[in-house]
Amino acid sequence: MTERKPPGVPFESWVDKQIRDAERRGEFAQLPGTGQPLPEITDTAYDELWWIKRKMAREGLSVLPPALALRKEAEDALAAAYAAPSERLVRKIVTDVNVKLRDMMFKPPPGPPLGMQPYDVEAVVREWRERRAAAGTTDGADGAP
Repeated sequence: MTERKPPGVPFESWVDKQIRDAERRGEFAQLPGTGQPLPEITDTAYDELWWIKRKMAREGLSVLPPALALRKEAEDALAAAYAAPSERLVRKIVTDVNVKLRDMMFKPPPGPPLGMQPYDVEAVVREWRERRAAAGTTDGADGAP
């Protein structure tokens, strides 16, 4: 643990001394990514909250309330179902998201109401078939992945 700043010593020179001493002890020598640019910063425009966003992503946190996060997940699942290569996969994607939707419907959500119902699996499969037929793709209707 570092010692306290002595009275009468300018803060800047005390901090500089602490850093120099740590460098001499080699405490900065083995840090991960030493000498490398931060990857998230080099590819995009500067965002002063970059470190918060990275920490949240690493910890699996979401900035959306659970109901809105599930709403987004349900919309993404429906899009994935329509793009699925087989009927069996369409049914699995829709069934999995329906479980989450039903769970959220039967317990009071924190935040705004969900405002969604579980998808009708047969209606989604029917729509998937129509889209595939319109695109001229018919493989995968037998339920194979």
